[in-house]
Amino acid sequence: MALYNETVMEHFMNPHNVGEIENPDGKGTYGSPVCGDMMQITIKVDEEEKIVDAKFKTFGCGSAIASSSMATDMIIGMSVEEALDLSNKKIVDELGGLPPAKIHCSVLAEHAIKSAIYDYATKYGKTYAGLEGFDPDAEEDHHHDDIEEE
Repeated sequence: MALYNETVMEHFMNPHNVGEIENPDGKGTYGSPVCGDMMQITIKVDEEEKIVDAKFKTFGCGSAIASSSMATDMIIGMSVEEALDLSNKKIVDELGGLPPAKIHCSVLAEHAIKSAIYDYATKYGKTYAGLEGFDPDAEEDHHHDDIEEE
């Protein structure tokens, strides 16, 4: 009768990368007024545009915490461009799945990462194809019937 698999439970019970980077290169905050989950992701980027550190603070359910933990694990070591390609579907796949009602938690993580990269790009005058048309303050539909296609 378990709703969550071992990987999700591990990232919920022992989340990785919790906290906030002091003087981050990028900071993204995103929340859902519908479900009340709130996520903040901070990133540190080196001179080769590689994400060398990422931390999160999440106020929300176990799925939101697990999604934040997994997403930050995934982007550390990626280039900024690679991190922009990280979709909520990839986060869910890496977690081994989430209940349908909790898929929106992975969407929050994807959006918070993009918001942190948007902040980084704005601060340092950089442009990325993956940010074209992205609005960090846009409301997104958090209640998907199934996982968004890439």
